[in-house]
Amino acid sequence: MSKDAPTPLKMTLAGIDPATGIDPSLPQDLPGCHAMIHQLLEIVRQQQILIEGLQHQVRELQRRVFGTSSEKLIPEPVAMPSLPLLATIPQPAAKKPNVTPHGRRVLPADLPRKRIVHDLREDQKPCPCCGKMRKIIGEEVAEKLEFVAARLEVLQIVQIKYGCDGCEQAGKSPQIELAEKPASPIEKGLAGPGLLAYVIVSKYGDHLPLNRLEKILERHKIQIARSTMCDWVAQSATALEPLYRLMVQQVKAGKVIHTDDTPVDVLDEKVKQSTRTGRFWVYVGNKEHPQTVFSYTPDRSRDGPMQFLKDWSGYLQADAYAGYNAVYAGEAGGKVIEVACWAHARRKFFDARDSEVAIGTQALGHVRLLYDVEDHANQQFQAQAHSAGARSLSSIRQELRQQLAVPRLQQFKAWLQSQQIANGGQVMSKSPMGQAITYALNQWDALCVYTSDGDLSIDNNTAENALRRVALGRNNWTFLGSDAGGKTAAIHFSLIASCQRHEVNPLEYLKDVLDRIASTPISQLVELLPGRWKARPSQSPPLQ
Repeated sequence: MSKDAPTPLKMTLAGIDPATGIDPSLPQDLPGCHAMIHQLLEIVRQQQILIEGLQHQVRELQRRVFGTSSEKLIPEPVAMPSLPLLATIPQPAAKKPNVTPHGRRVLPADLPRKRIVHDLREDQKPCPCCGKMRKIIGEEVAEKLEFVAARLEVLQIVQIKYGCDGCEQAGKSPQIELAEKPASPIEKGLAGPGLLAYVIVSKYGDHLPLNRLEKILERHKIQIARSTMCDWVAQSATALEPLYRLMVQQVKAGKVIHTDDTPVDVLDEKVKQSTRTGRFWVYVGNKEHPQTVFSYTPDRSRDGPMQFLKDWSGYLQADAYAGYNAVYAGEAGGKVIEVACWAHARRKFFDARDSEVAIGTQALGHVRLLYDVEDHANQQFQAQAHSAGARSLSSIRQELRQQLAVPRLQQFKAWLQSQQIANGGQVMSKSPMGQAITYALNQWDALCVYTSDGDLSIDNNTAENALRRVALGRNNWTFLGSDAGGKTAAIHFSLIASCQRHEVNPLEYLKDVLDRIASTPISQLVELLPGRWKARPSQSPPLQ
């Protein structure tokens, strides 16, 4: 040890008198010391909340970047509280895992088939025993699936022209008559309905950017600029807009609408080479009005849902976005009842579970009990669906929810309140778990509305799933070129999503609709909705 280094016995703390061991800057009386201790404990508590919040953010970022998006839990060894209602519902039967079956599947019967026959050579046909010619007694057929590459063809639209020789011979101006041609979705455009449908489905259904489509068409020795295809999809959207407006009317004719929104980058026209945030909204109609429509707005202000839901009355199932509050307050002109989403509430507990493992697991267990009621209702409906006097799923849900879910919700609320520090619990309000509890309690009335009507869903997953197509698309085309491009995308998303809902091939549908819509009267436009189009006779005559 260096000579200049102080020995431990000679070291002193700054501010402490070496002789008395007292720091004169600190309070010397007991109440003053207690006050300082309480202040220090409060500082430690605030720092603990901050640290937990930052750790929670880090874990969530790590999970989103490196982990799975599934919200399934690995069972924790935490006992659930004693709930007398646990035994009132049989546990749902274990679902069979989704295993892809092995072996060759039967190919669809409606696919065209081309026979390639392999016969014996002529010298092999005589019988080797008696020499007589053998006869055909059957055949063995093996089917292989072949891909026939898409091809382009040129449609020549020919209009026959008629004139009068007699008028010409008499020196009169000939009366020329030209055969009328059918209306086209894009007048004087190069693309036919089939090519337009292909570009639309590729971009908005398969999420291919137009620059990739440009290269695909080049393989067919056709050079079409992406700017030209951009004009095509915009003009097609204009032609399809009356059908889109009809779909909006259909959604608003139902008593229940699911809605959600997602951001999208849009080129900023005012600031060069920069983007701003626009918004896609989805509105999903109920089973009696099975259309899924999208809307685009330049921002996330309340004007979007206010305009779409103007004068509509019914149940609106959405997240807790404050922009809907004006709609619930009747400012849009209708009486709208808020229905909250248990999937959103559950996600809050799932995201916060690492901060309070025991409480998080119990909260998720409570939510699972609510979903068990839904599973049991579905099982009852399927079990009696084909029997005489079968009840609707709505009536079964309503009965089981009132009998089982309502008491469980009361127990869950009381348990949540008991966990808060203000009520003698151990969860701080600003901690991740405290925020999850506060979210659920603030939304509680809206979270319980679903039990009042069997036509309502326990969550808003229907709308969330519908928005996935936008999330997939923006990963590829990355941004919209303008707000007008957002409106175009909303129309095409709506038609393709509704086709998917009705199990309709969007390529075949759009090709036929684009071919017919210009000549279809407004009064018969309903026949072009995906569900009606699917149910049409196979050889339906053109609309008059």
